[in-house]
Amino acid sequence: MFLIYFLIILIVPIFAQLRVRSAYKKYSKVKTSSHMSGREVARRILDSNGLYDVSIEETRGVLSDHYDPRSKVVRLSSDNYHGHSVAAAAIAAHEVGHAIQDQQEYAFLRFRHALVPVANIGSNFSWILILIGMIAGLSNFVLLGIVFMAAAVLFQFVTLPVEFNASSRAMDEVVGLGIIRNDEERETKKVLNAAALTYVAAAAVAVLELLRLILIYTGMQRSED
Repeated sequence: MFLIYFLIILIVPIFAQLRVRSAYKKYSKVKTSSHMSGREVARRILDSNGLYDVSIEETRGVLSDHYDPRSKVVRLSSDNYHGHSVAAAAIAAHEVGHAIQDQQEYAFLRFRHALVPVANIGSNFSWILILIGMIAGLSNFVLLGIVFMAAAVLFQFVTLPVEFNASSRAMDEVVGLGIIRNDEERETKKVLNAAALTYVAAAAVAVLELLRLILIYTGMQRSED
């Protein structure tokens, strides 16, 4: 059972990463009919939604694209910032989707922001408490570690609707503004779906890990009885 568990938590994230990198590589070579760069796509969508105060910056790395709600900045990796591909348009539109969520105070996005400090504490301290509990045979420490980890798992789950909603908004915008043609919708969706798979994989692995720890805790409780 442990071997099966280990294979799952190892293979699922790797599979998700391979899917997103494969889709990104493939559709980075497919140019959009509008010939707009990722930066131009982002600016067009931002302006059409009245988000003139949100700026766009180029950032280092591959697939390091993100929206910073504190600075009101959409950051695009170099390939997507300058690229004129379907992949660049899809990712740029997705990140702007988060900016629109921020503007409209999307409930799940606000909830996720509120969970950030709790999730960080949970990620950093849960394993310390769990290891102390397991080594010292103190089930209460393990239980406390599980509670902290549960907060991190909750963050992973709240992230799912945030990401799916941003992708849905992205598709609406690129289609509605004529950034992509009807025959390019399928390719754009493939890029967005592959990216979403990484979040689904992360949530699945987090749940499996939490369940394993709960089983360890219940086993310790039985041995103490």
